[in-house]
Amino acid sequence: MSVITRFAPSPTGYLHVGNVRTAIVSWLFARSMGGKFILRIDDTDIERSKDEYTDAIKDDLKWLGLDWDRIEFQSNRVEKYEAVKERLIKEGRLYPCYETKEELEMKKKIMLNRNLPPIYDRASLKLSDEKKRELEEQGIKPHWRFLIDKEDIIWDDGVRGNLHFKATNISDPVLIRADGSMTYTIATVWDDIEFGITDIIRGEDHVTNSAIHIQIFKALGATPPNFAHLSLLNSKSGEISKRIGGFDIRSLRESGIEPMAINSFLAKIGTSDPIEIKSSLEELIKDFSIKKFSKSPVNYDISELERLNTKLVHNLKYSEVKERLNGLNIGEVDESFWEAVKPNINTIKEVELWSKICRENIMPTIEDKDFVASAAELLPEEEVTINTWDEWISKIKEKTGKSGKNLFMPLRKAITGMEHGPELKYILPLIGRDKIIARLGGEKA
Repeated sequence: MSVITRFAPSPTGYLHVGNVRTAIVSWLFARSMGGKFILRIDDTDIERSKDEYTDAIKDDLKWLGLDWDRIEFQSNRVEKYEAVKERLIKEGRLYPCYETKEELEMKKKIMLNRNLPPIYDRASLKLSDEKKRELEEQGIKPHWRFLIDKEDIIWDDGVRGNLHFKATNISDPVLIRADGSMTYTIATVWDDIEFGITDIIRGEDHVTNSAIHIQIFKALGATPPNFAHLSLLNSKSGEISKRIGGFDIRSLRESGIEPMAINSFLAKIGTSDPIEIKSSLEELIKDFSIKKFSKSPVNYDISELERLNTKLVHNLKYSEVKERLNGLNIGEVDESFWEAVKPNINTIKEVELWSKICRENIMPTIEDKDFVASAAELLPEEEVTINTWDEWISKIKEKTGKSGKNLFMPLRKAITGMEHGPELKYILPLIGRDKIIARLGGEKA
């Protein structure tokens, strides 16, 4: 049987790193097995689902290189879910319940006060048809619960190993709300059946849901797929979600993080493999195994991702970035410019800063007027090249007696306006002699 995985985001916001990690791992699992990857948009929440988020999800996945073999929208399949609902009602696996929210809360408090798990007591199963009619005539609309079978739920999880749930400890879940709307459960299970999903990879917060889903698969006459539940990502501030600013993929893209830095990082955190830059998704596919993922807590450290990104940028060849550099709207960026600034940038976007420093007029920072004036006098008359630096700096040392930081820092600040940056040896030719002389003289140039 061919492996088929799926990624099923809701278009109610931008993808966050937890979502994307699930997508990457699901994609790698499928591709490593020669299988298929389905993108399913869970857009049945009409009020919160937006086309702009659907477009963003597709765009972000394409940017990461995660292609899909098929895309489905749950909003196009509502009639199918209605048919499944009616089937479960007819077969007695969905039953109506009439308690109000307040009544359910009271039952929950009583159970907890008795140190008992807050399991629904199935009181509505004991109601006669006459009592149900009476309640409905009073305007009480029922919600519908799935009747959990007494059989224990056991499966071999791809990450967490053998999992065993006692059915008696699981409350019958509400699958249809009192307003007639369905929770995501019926839709997701039926889609997994119809699309032939063989392996579901998601976060550990879905473990209990999976236990319930397994029973629904069986109630619908289907063999449950394999499950693997990844440990949730945690930051210093706690569990990561789409509601925490700075952790969505759109923000990472806008800050200049490269797609392969994200792929390399999220594919390896929580595994036994070292976290290092991979040049392509094909490299990640080759050594992928779901068995490498640990069930221990996983720390998401954005500074580690940024370090990976810096390393990736430093290894990029000019031919790999030429088109992107010329798309920055800063004029042509040739290979010599790229090679000069590359070792001192963290993102490709930072080339814009050095283009401004080298090509536009900036105000220098003069700390020692006499020193930089002497340096200006000693700058060779001919046009500056990479060979100019050694000769020039030697003359400055000889005349001023300065060396080390006391020599280099005043020059750097005067010429670039910055305390740090690329080697002056390589940056001077990009600035040009006229600008260097003017800046050493304290002029905006």
